[in-house]
Amino acid sequence: MTTINDPTDKTTDSSFPRSASQPAATSLSIEWTKRLVSFDTTSRLPNLALIETVRDYLKALGIQTTLTSGPDRRWANLFATLPAHDGTTTGGIVLSGHTDVVPVDGQAWDTEPFSAEVKGANLFGRGTCDMKAFIGSVLALTPQIHTSRLTKPVHIALSFDEEVGCLGAPFMIADIQKRGVKPEGCIVGEPTGMRPIIGHKGINVYRCCVRGHAAHSSLTPKGLNAIEYAARLICRVREIADRLRSDGPFDAYFDVPFSSAQTSKIIGGNSVNTVPASCEFEFEFRNLPTESPDEIIGEIKRYAQEILLPQMQSENPVAAIDISALAVAPGFDANEEAAIVHLVRTLTASSGKNKVAYGTEAGLFERAGIPTIICGPGDIANAHKANEFVALSQIDACDVFLQALIERLTVDEKPGEAK
Repeated sequence: MTTINDPTDKTTDSSFPRSASQPAATSLSIEWTKRLVSFDTTSRLPNLALIETVRDYLKALGIQTTLTSGPDRRWANLFATLPAHDGTTTGGIVLSGHTDVVPVDGQAWDTEPFSAEVKGANLFGRGTCDMKAFIGSVLALTPQIHTSRLTKPVHIALSFDEEVGCLGAPFMIADIQKRGVKPEGCIVGEPTGMRPIIGHKGINVYRCCVRGHAAHSSLTPKGLNAIEYAARLICRVREIADRLRSDGPFDAYFDVPFSSAQTSKIIGGNSVNTVPASCEFEFEFRNLPTESPDEIIGEIKRYAQEILLPQMQSENPVAAIDISALAVAPGFDANEEAAIVHLVRTLTASSGKNKVAYGTEAGLFERAGIPTIICGPGDIANAHKANEFVALSQIDACDVFLQALIERLTVDEKPGEAK
C-alpha cells in the first residue's frame, strides 16, 4: 500500500478544475472500462484480443496504429498517433497505460472480477483501478481528440507485462525512437487520485540459485549444505536493508523515505535427513531514484562471489552461486522544469511534490528522453486485491482533466469562425 505524502497538496475531486464548455464523458468512459475489464489480461495470459479490439476501434476512426511485440507475438503493445491539425505526427504528448493486470488467484471476490460492475459510487473489477479506467477515459474521448484542431499530436501508448517488471514497454519505446516520433511529454495514467506524481522508486527483482552437494545427514562433512549458505546471503541482504534504513540516503517525500530490500521466496532441500544440494530464493530491492541500483546489487554479488563462494568451494568444488535478474524497472525522477510537469500541475491545480513507492513505466519514458509525469484516476490502495475498484468520481475527474488537456492543445478559433 502506498500513500502520497505531500501535506501541502490539498487537491480533491471537488476542487478539480472543470471545463465550462464541455461536460464530462463519464458514462462512455465507464462503458469502455467495463469492456477492457472483460478481457482477462492477467500478465501470464496474452493481451492480443484487447489490443486488436482497440486497434480496430481506432482504425474505424481513421487512426493508424503500430503494434510491437517481444519474441511471443501473443502479447503486443499498441501505439497510435492522432495528428495535429496541420498533419504533424512528431512531437506532442503521449497518454500511456498498461493493459495487463495482476492475478485474482486465491482472492475472495464479491463480484465477478472480469465483469466490471457499478455498485454505489464505485466500479468494481480487476484492473478498474490499475489501470483500465484511465485507458477507458482516453478511448472514450478519442473521437473528440481526433476531431479537434490540435496544435500538436496526441499519442496513445498501451503496453503489456508492466505488472511483471515493465517488460513490454521497452519494445514500444525502441520503436518510437526508431521512427523519430520524439514526443515532447508523456502522462502515465497510473492511479494517483488525479494528483501529479513526480517520482517513484526503482524495482529490482532477482533470483539466486545456490548449488551444494547432497549427502546423508549422518555424513554432513561429505555434503555441502546449499540452504545454509543461501541463508548467509539472505542475511547479507537484510544487513544491507538495515543499513539503508538507518543511514539512508533519505527522501522525505516518500512514505518509506529510504531504499528497501527483502527476501520474499525460498525453496530448498527434499528431506530432513539429506544435506540439501540446492536452494533457490528470490529477493527484491526498491531504490530511491537518486540511488544507483547497480551499487546495491553489486554489493550483494561481490559478497556472494568473493566471500561465500570461496568458502563453499573449499568444502566442495562443485559449489556455485548464480544471481539473475527477473525484473528491473528504473526509478523515476521528473524534471520539474519540464513543460509537461507544468501543464499537468496547472490542469490539476496541484503543485505538491508527490512521490510514491510503487513502480511504473514512467522511468522508461524519462530515460528515453521523453519528459514524463504520472497522473491518473483511482487510489493505489484499492488495486491488486479482492474487490478492486475505482470511484466513479475519479473517472469523472479523469474525463474533465483530459478534456481540459484537449482544450489546451486546440487551436484558438478566429473571431466569427465556426468550429
